[in-house]
Amino acid sequence: MVEAFAVASGKGGTGKTTSTLALGMALADSHDVTVVDADTGMANLLFHAGLSDADATLHDVLVEGGDSVEAATYERFGMSVVPCGTSLAAFERADPDRLRDVIAELATDTDVLLLDSPATLGSKAAVLPVVLADRAVVVLQPTVPALSDGLKVQEYALSYGTDVAGVLFNKVHEGESVAEQADRYFEGPTLAEIPDADAARAARAAGEPLLAHAPESTAAAAFRRAADALDVRAGDGEAVADRFRSAVIPDPP
Repeated sequence: MVEAFAVASGKGGTGKTTSTLALGMALADSHDVTVVDADTGMANLLFHAGLSDADATLHDVLVEGGDSVEAATYERFGMSVVPCGTSLAAFERADPDRLRDVIAELATDTDVLLLDSPATLGSKAAVLPVVLADRAVVVLQPTVPALSDGLKVQEYALSYGTDVAGVLFNKVHEGESVAEQADRYFEGPTLAEIPDADAARAARAAGEPLLAHAPESTAAAAFRRAADALDVRAGDGEAVADRFRSAVIPDPP
């Protein structure tokens, strides 16, 4: 079985990478989870996962004659993690079309694929994870502009047949909630409201996922509730892999 989720947002700074790793660790309690940094232009998952010294990254796989997917896959915090590098030169050499084959290979040997997606929809490489995923988790901050950006992600996802698994509100301050508004506009449910927490900032500084750095924090508990609310669906790994390999990369909106 496998289901691919694109963890996406309409802008940067929403805590998308923190959310991807937190959901991954929570889901790993009951599923085989693989997390991929599909943001090949502005990658930062490797810092959050303590992989800043990784020998091979996704960039090295996406070049002609490059490394194997296995060489860029690391076992961390109960998950398989495929980080992407931060070198501009490596990004320019990488061929985003090859991401289809990478994800297809990973899909045959995992239960849950989490694609940490680019924060914008401004290029073919940026929209690819959202288009290829079975469902999208939209990460938002509780502001009206963030809702607007998230709706753009939803509209694009639905236009290509990607369902919305739910909305995750991050960095929520006490007394601040727009969940009711989200329920009116978004296809999926509100998975959780994650409090703005010093623990998340400390985890980033330590180069660890939140659930590893502060497992008893209120933010960690909220992410676990979000993971519990994701009804992971069993898909055929080979069928998902074939879909990825044959996908046509669309033009950005």
